[in-house]
Amino acid sequence: MECAGAYALFDGVGSPLTQTFCLGLFTTPTAEDLDTIERFFDERGAAVMHEVSPMAPAETLELLVARGYRPVELTSVMFRPIPIVASGTEGRVCARIASAEEVDLWSDTAAEGWREFGELSSFMRDIGRVSASSEGMTPFLAELDGRAAGTGAVAIHDGVAILAGASTVPEARKQGAQRALLEARLRHAAEHGCDLATMGAAPGSASQRNAERQGFRIAYTRIKWGR
Repeated sequence: MECAGAYALFDGVGSPLTQTFCLGLFTTPTAEDLDTIERFFDERGAAVMHEVSPMAPAETLELLVARGYRPVELTSVMFRPIPIVASGTEGRVCARIASAEEVDLWSDTAAEGWREFGELSSFMRDIGRVSASSEGMTPFLAELDGRAAGTGAVAIHDGVAILAGASTVPEARKQGAQRALLEARLRHAAEHGCDLATMGAAPGSASQRNAERQGFRIAYTRIKWGR
């Protein structure tokens, strides 16, 4: 549903994707707008979550606080220009595009990287099958000594490459899988005419550090608010 310039998405109760996007970015919402959005989630038995950019006006945050929301998650939104094609990683690790026949392998590998998070691993497997086969999304596999070790994906829109789907199986961590995936996706983006790449990472995480080594910088910190 679209309301006040924001999109409310229901992807099932408990899904990390069940939330609003762009709240306050294009239109400052009113209390009546929040009533409509909250009703959308309440009728489906879902928690009400809003992912808000700091580019939204202060009035949006004041409205959320007044209605009992609090910050529940932070994401570093990162970017880098793509003027030069990154060189390939050599050695035991390589990254390549996953074929259409490897959707299950890609989603299973992605889920393994979230194994220690319990039920979230099952969610990542399910959404992995969807995202890896979605139009406009290109999935990548990292292989360590010829075995699937990590995943990543890239979507391209209007010259911007959106990097997502990063996951490494626990046994293969700290061996260059995510570096290889970042380089391969940046090369792919450059070859397809992109001049900007963007991605999200938990503040201070290994993913953020990997991205910074590849020239990414923080554009802003995005906050998820929960009621």
